[in-house]
Amino acid sequence: MIDFWFFLIAFLWTGYFVLEGFDFGVGMLAPFVSRDEAEHEQALRTIGPVWDGNEVWLITAVGATFAAFPAWYAGLLSSFYIPLLLVLAGLIVRGVGLEWRGKVADPRWCDLGIVAGSAVPAFVWGVLFAQVAGGNAILGGLASLTVFALHGAVFLALRTEGALRRRARTAALGLGVAAVPLAVAALAGLGSPAAVAGMAAPAAATALIWRGREGWAFAATAAGIALASAAVFATVRQAPLPGLTLAEAASGPYTLGVMTWIGLAILPFVLLYQGWTYWVFRKRVGVASTPGARATSSGDR
Repeated sequence: MIDFWFFLIAFLWTGYFVLEGFDFGVGMLAPFVSRDEAEHEQALRTIGPVWDGNEVWLITAVGATFAAFPAWYAGLLSSFYIPLLLVLAGLIVRGVGLEWRGKVADPRWCDLGIVAGSAVPAFVWGVLFAQVAGGNAILGGLASLTVFALHGAVFLALRTEGALRRRARTAALGLGVAAVPLAVAALAGLGSPAAVAGMAAPAAATALIWRGREGWAFAATAAGIALASAAVFATVRQAPLPGLTLAEAASGPYTLGVMTWIGLAILPFVLLYQGWTYWVFRKRVGVASTPGARATSSGDR
């Protein structure tokens, strides 16, 4: 049961980073790849139906960590209180910006909140998990920031049309130049096959976007994030915190058993719902025909 819940929690965190990663990237890049308000809205509409659903993965991952490994949860919260508070503040600011942008006369402050609220968590998550895995915290933060930005640029190229699509591809090529060496430097110390593959993924994505293979490029960035997460959790599994083993951090057998039945009953429905959402909103997003038509929140579905 202990190993099952550790792997499930690793899966939930990995899903969060893959899905929220392109949200962060789009939020950071939207003002810079857009030339007018219509294109800015076009960029944000690519994540409008899914960004808040992607955050459910974080809530589920944190809740599962609290229930299955309370000692690990308590140690993380105590050790990384300030970074986690920064993540929470960033997510709140970003959420407010996305929800209010279509409801205010001057959206510039909302745009600033979206950029900052995307960049801060993208950087801090890398800092936090690099430190947990025994790596260089700042290097981990820079790697996660650039890889998420690359992931978002590829997602924009995959989901948009026209001039915005071309600029997103150009941005992805530039970000790939920064993301590749940073990913290599951040993952080199982990020394696992997953880490090696994670280093190669941003380079593969950059080459694929150069050739116009946007779907394969997105698969490469997603795989790179998933492999990097797997490498980190493989390291963390040996000692979640200094002086604390996985068995010592876990809840009792009865608690884990009850949680397993609940998780097995609920998780398939969550996965099916999210898969259906992405299938419904799979088409490319063009420039809105009606000026001011915004779809940046879940209320626009």
